[in-house]
Amino acid sequence: MAKILIVEDDTFISRMYEAKLNNLGYQTKIAENGQDGLQIIKEWLPDLVLLDLILPILDGFEVLKELKADNNFKNIPIIILSNLDQKENIEKGIALGASDYIIKAQFTPSEVVEKIEKCLKSRS
Repeated sequence: MAKILIVEDDTFISRMYEAKLNNLGYQTKIAENGQDGLQIIKEWLPDLVLLDLILPILDGFEVLKELKADNNFKNIPIIILSNLDQKENIEKGIALGASDYIIKAQFTPSEVVEKIEKCLKSRS
């Protein structure tokens, strides 16, 4: 089954998605800041990254920029999961190469999982 990295500093949210994805058979890891997220991506090579934008040490936009600039990691789909709902943030995330941009308050966890599965299917 696919490997999914959850880069999220809110423990409640990250553990909820971890449990939901593990129950569906996915392998998951959690990073609580952008710097750790990048390190895990480079070592573990996930099939998809669920990425928050407001993170300690290195924000999600910086993580996205660095990944998309590196030929080894630029094809890993990144789904932004954020509370930043301003149009300019959504446009910036997509312009930097995110596969999707999900506003946390507007989607249930089940809908987020559906988007993850759709993104993984379109990749295979």
